[in-house]
Amino acid sequence: MRNALVVALALSMFACGTRDEQKAPTEAPVVVVESAASQASKLALMAPPGDSADDRSVRALIEAARKNPLKEESWISLGRAWIKKARTSADPGFYLNANACADVALELAKDSKLALDLKGLVLLNDHKFEEARALSESIVKKHPDDPMAFGTLSDALAEMGRDEEAARAAQEMVDLKPNLPSYSRASYMQWLRGDDKGALESARLAIDSGDTKEKEPRAWVLVQAAMIFWHRGDLDGATAGFDQALAFYPEFPPALVGRGRTLLAKGDGKGAADVLGRAYKASPLVETAWLLGDARLLAGDTAGASEAYAAVEKEGKKSDPRTLSLFYSTRNEKPVQALALAEDEYKVRKDIYTEDALAFALYRNGRLSEAKDAIARARRLHTNDARILFHEGAIRIAAGERTSGQAEVRRALALAPRFDVVGSREAAELIKN
Repeated sequence: MRNALVVALALSMFACGTRDEQKAPTEAPVVVVESAASQASKLALMAPPGDSADDRSVRALIEAARKNPLKEESWISLGRAWIKKARTSADPGFYLNANACADVALELAKDSKLALDLKGLVLLNDHKFEEARALSESIVKKHPDDPMAFGTLSDALAEMGRDEEAARAAQEMVDLKPNLPSYSRASYMQWLRGDDKGALESARLAIDSGDTKEKEPRAWVLVQAAMIFWHRGDLDGATAGFDQALAFYPEFPPALVGRGRTLLAKGDGKGAADVLGRAYKASPLVETAWLLGDARLLAGDTAGASEAYAAVEKEGKKSDPRTLSLFYSTRNEKPVQALALAEDEYKVRKDIYTEDALAFALYRNGRLSEAKDAIARARRLHTNDARILFHEGAIRIAAGERTSGQAEVRRALALAPRFDVVGSREAAELIKN
């Protein structure tokens, strides 16, 4: 097998172009049957189409893999770069390239932990949560000392709504290797359960244990910690955290998005539109487009806002139905479509945020009994998220539980008065009388 792979890799060096390169045949086409190894190596070594920092990183690692085609680590590093490219570009097609890297690595080393872990990351980031769970569980059975597999397992279980199992897997990861990735997961699990203090302590451990040479992971944890302050309504604390992340990793999109949130909450539409525009250009996520539209509208740029909202609808249908559902429900638009989108997402994802999107869509469609059940599931961990609290209050008020409903809305506004441009205004209306 190894000799066949060497031939496949050598042939692939001369056959890889960019995604957009297509040449018209000059003679009758010849049908060539390629080996799986050859096909995987071609896809893994396909040059990315752009010239962003991620594209340049992928190209550099492609060259490294070409120079060391029998070195398993070369393909693992390239696969992880493809995952980052897919994530930041919001283009799931690049996960195919990452998966191809894992396939090549498995040809080189059967049952390689690194290659299997890479496949798990591909499945997780591509929202194939059940497949990621099954693969990760098979890895930890063979390799109970593999912290990365426990991390992927924890993430997959959390997305599937299997909260206690997710927490146990995260703790296994911490016990095996107390470092930035494991402490970061522990922090998120604590925050979900309403333990803000513990979450901040774990985030600090994550930051302190991070490799300063690895900019993205450390910047991400700084953003994660800043978001805890954001959810507590501490805009100055959140701003300090986002600014620290940007000082460490300039133009880091998640930090720009966080900075935009704080500026929106302070009523600075123009400033928010600037940083959110930069974030969206670097990483065109659906939620970022939504925030950008809100910022532009606040700044008086109605045409720009319409453009951003159109992007929410276009891209949300393709890659993020949950966010699009919540976008429609928040604006009280297209309730039937909002519910269909939430129900489709719910088939594969039962975390508290999918439960919340489903609950609010059911509420907008007047299906209050089902909405109450869904919002109860969304609140099962007692997460300190003002938007979810507002949704619970609105649903209770509509169901005739006015006193308890208004109490929940007041809690939401006390926690984060400007949790959402539209939602916070609706919340204020619900407690006027």
